[in-house]
Amino acid sequence: MKFFKYIMIAGLLMISATSCNEWMDILPENTIPEEDVDYTKISEMYMPVSGVYAKLRTGGMHWVIWPLTIVRDGDVWSGRVDDQGPLVDFGNLKYDNSFWGLNEMWNQYYGMIKVANGALTSLDNYAANITNETDRATYRAYCGEVRILRAYAYYRLTQAFGDVTILRNNEQSDLTRSTRNAVEKYMLEDLQYAMDNCPKIRPNESAHYGAATAYTAMHMAAKIHLNRGEYNEAEALTDEIINSQKFSLYPDYYNLFKIPGKMCNESLLECQNTDFGQGSGETINPDMWFVFQGPGFANMNGGWTFVGIYDNFINWAVSRGEDVRLETSVLVGGTTTRDGDIVNKTGNPNNTNTFNGKAYTPSNQLTPGRSQYGENNNIRIFRYADVLLINAEAKVRNNKNGDAPFNQVRTRAGMPTMNGVTVDQILDERRMEFVCEWGERYNDLCRTGKAASVISGWTEALRYYPIPLNQVQTVPTISNEPKDE
Repeated sequence: MKFFKYIMIAGLLMISATSCNEWMDILPENTIPEEDVDYTKISEMYMPVSGVYAKLRTGGMHWVIWPLTIVRDGDVWSGRVDDQGPLVDFGNLKYDNSFWGLNEMWNQYYGMIKVANGALTSLDNYAANITNETDRATYRAYCGEVRILRAYAYYRLTQAFGDVTILRNNEQSDLTRSTRNAVEKYMLEDLQYAMDNCPKIRPNESAHYGAATAYTAMHMAAKIHLNRGEYNEAEALTDEIINSQKFSLYPDYYNLFKIPGKMCNESLLECQNTDFGQGSGETINPDMWFVFQGPGFANMNGGWTFVGIYDNFINWAVSRGEDVRLETSVLVGGTTTRDGDIVNKTGNPNNTNTFNGKAYTPSNQLTPGRSQYGENNNIRIFRYADVLLINAEAKVRNNKNGDAPFNQVRTRAGMPTMNGVTVDQILDERRMEFVCEWGERYNDLCRTGKAASVISGWTEALRYYPIPLNQVQTVPTISNEPKDE
């Protein structure tokens, strides 16, 4: 509860919204007037850190960012043709750089980076008043947390746009972009700092419950190395996470994404939300992230009916015998869930009738008195299942056997074990395990050179989204040739 107290206070300190302003003109959202901060109060040193988590929740989980992240893999689409038509087009590789949502994605992630930069400055101000090594170690750990979250924002930006600007401080005037290679090196520097200074514990073991740890940094670094084809590094990092014996797969895949699975031992990073166990009053929530993709229900409040799953994915999953993961991943209109919630069919036959089940919170898990779809649930970002499958792939690419980590994931899903697994089998396993999660499938297809053969019309020129028109028009240096630094 102390963690959420910090987050709520940090939210109250936010003084401008990223979506309505140019990203370089925004005051960092956890900033308060310098004279109002007593940097001698070392006990309050976590406050700027909590502001970055608040920005992850309020900006990084903006609803329009979600479909732009997940709709290009051929398995998932925006779900509706009668509203927000550009989201359908983006899923079909038809990009319009004037679309407001594209600019929102850019602004929100850079807003998060600016908050992180401001937090590091505030932490340095506290550090000037530290008089003992214990507090210095705490200061370094807090800086590590902030750097993890800053690296996360850059990870999503490079995933979407490729070459982006490295904003090394909030006073920087040259906004020329850097190559993706350079941005990844910058991320890895932040993550190495976190690995060296954050505690090696699970997020649910942290004094600030759910906070990112050294293992979160290792996981993100392993993802970057995998994307770069640096398999020795990816294997070593995931080996360390596995060998720590800190993490395990949550045994019940159905409840993994629901209230019982919040901050379980599989979690390496979640966007935390809460209603404080109260049926009314204040909540900490990601606004419309759950509501946006909820179907309608006959017996409880639903959502806006976005985010659909294509039949080809469902048919493929059925052919594999995927009972456990398919039930959890897909809600079908006209059916009743095992928790007794009746999913409505879509009124418009051109819209989807199959929805993202990983965003579903059953009515019987809601706090009595609460009714918003997804209320009190967390958004899963990084999971131990990904660590295991990265480890399996890295091992196979390094001419080793990856069966053990691979089969842990299959066994949890009720699937038979396999021997001598190949990279293609691991990629299929990732497709099933991470459907509707953070564009993992699209990223896998792009990094392995399979996108052109799987996604109709895909070319390397369409791999990344264009720079938002608003940025091109208002930031002169954004169109410069990217630099490799």
